[in-house]
Amino acid sequence: MEEGTKSKKTIFIGGVGEDVDESVLMETFATFGDIIEVQLPVAAANPTQQTESKHRGFGFVTFASAADAQDAIENMDLNELRGKVLKVSLARPGKGILSQPAGNRAVWESEEWLKQYAKPLSESGGLHGRKSDTATPEQEAEKEGEEDAMEE
Repeated sequence: MEEGTKSKKTIFIGGVGEDVDESVLMETFATFGDIIEVQLPVAAANPTQQTESKHRGFGFVTFASAADAQDAIENMDLNELRGKVLKVSLARPGKGILSQPAGNRAVWESEEWLKQYAKPLSESGGLHGRKSDTATPEQEAEKEGEEDAMEE
């Protein structure tokens, strides 16, 4: 299945109450068509909270057809589920690591970027273009005199 096709069949459900689980979403949205998958992303584990994992307050339902997904949006957007008003819309593709082929790497770590923008050290002015890091004999003597004065 193409990614574009899947996104048109997947809906985002925001405002999901804490007492709602995947089976409740499955039961609620099954009236609009065949469901392929229901997801309730789990909140990050926090050692100060209970060991029971809670969801993040939103979920995704993937239908077998785009028409079923559209029916669910039209009928459930701004409707209540267990005392909470839901915001239902088409899901947008995530911006997670999967959508970034290089992950969280700096752009200059890419070989293609280096080939296009980086110059060899000899061409960029590198070592010869900078002032020397070594001090003159006079500067060395002055520095030693300052260090001796501080020790006294």
